[in-house]
Amino acid sequence: MLFAKPRTARLAAPLLAAALLTGCAGTPPAPRPEPSSTTTSAVPAADSFHRLEQRFDARLGVYVLDTGSGREVTYRAGERFAFASTIKALTAGALLRRVSDAGLDKVVTYRQRDVLAWAPVASKHVATGMKVRDLLAASLDYSDNTAANLVTAELGGPEAVQQALRGLGDATTDVSRTEPALNETAPGDRRDTSTPRALADDLRQYVLGDVLPADRRQLLTGWMLANTTGGPYVRAGVPAGWKVGDRTGNADHGTRNDIAVAWPGGGRKPVVIVVLSDRDRRNAPSDDALIAQATRAALNALG
Repeated sequence: MLFAKPRTARLAAPLLAAALLTGCAGTPPAPRPEPSSTTTSAVPAADSFHRLEQRFDARLGVYVLDTGSGREVTYRAGERFAFASTIKALTAGALLRRVSDAGLDKVVTYRQRDVLAWAPVASKHVATGMKVRDLLAASLDYSDNTAANLVTAELGGPEAVQQALRGLGDATTDVSRTEPALNETAPGDRRDTSTPRALADDLRQYVLGDVLPADRRQLLTGWMLANTTGGPYVRAGVPAGWKVGDRTGNADHGTRNDIAVAWPGGGRKPVVIVVLSDRDRRNAPSDDALIAQATRAALNALG
C-alpha cells in the first residue's frame, strides 16, 4: 500500500507480496485482492522484484499481462500506490468515450492564473484557448498539468473520472483531486491511489477493448505512442523493436510510475505493463532505472 511501512517488515517477506506467474483464458477478471501465497514457478520472479526493492530502497508494484496467452506476472499487484500522472491516460479514455466529434473540436478558454508550473503546451495558448483534442494530446504527450485539469473539468471533475472507472468495473481506484494536489501523498491516505492490477485492467479496456470505438482507440493509442516522457521507464525495459504507448507519473514519497501497452511485433499480441513504485520518506528521490529493470524482470518471467 502507499502506507509507509517499516523497512524491515516491508522487505523481509517477499512471498507475502506474492509474485504470480499464471495462465488464464479469455478476458482477465475484474480487479481482485492479491493472493497471500505464491506458486513454485513464481518464486524466481518474486526474488527478482524483492532484490530490486532492496537495491533501490523502494516498494514495487507490478502487473504484466500477455493478452495473447493470458499469462500474467504480478508483484504487490493488489497494494495501493499513488497513481500520479498515470491517471491522465484513463481520464483521456473516459472523455473520449463520452465526447462527440464536435466536442473534440470545442475550444476551451482559460486564464493565466489557471496555468500551473508544469504546462509546456497550455502556457503558450492562454490568449487563444485550446481545442479539447489538443488538450488531450498535451496531457498525454507532455504530461501538461493545466491541460490535464481542463480535460478533467470537461468530463465533470474528479468524481466523474472515478464514476467512469466504476463503469469499467474498477471498484478500487480513488480519484479525488486534480493536479498538482493529487501528487501529495501521506501514509494511509487512499485519495488518488490505485493498484497495479486495477490500472492495468482499465488501460487494457480503453486501449485494447471495445469500450471505445475504433477511431477513438486509435486517437488514444496514437497519443500514448507519442508520449515524450517515457523514455527511461517501460520503454527502456522492453526488447528492441517493441512499440510502447505509455503514461508516466511521479509524486511524493519517491513515487515513480509507468502504465503502458507494448506491441512486440512478429504477430504477437500486445502486452499490458504497469510498474508502480514508492518509498518511505516524503522527500525521497525516485530512480527511473527501477521501472526499466522491473519491466525487464517481468518480461523475463513472462517468457
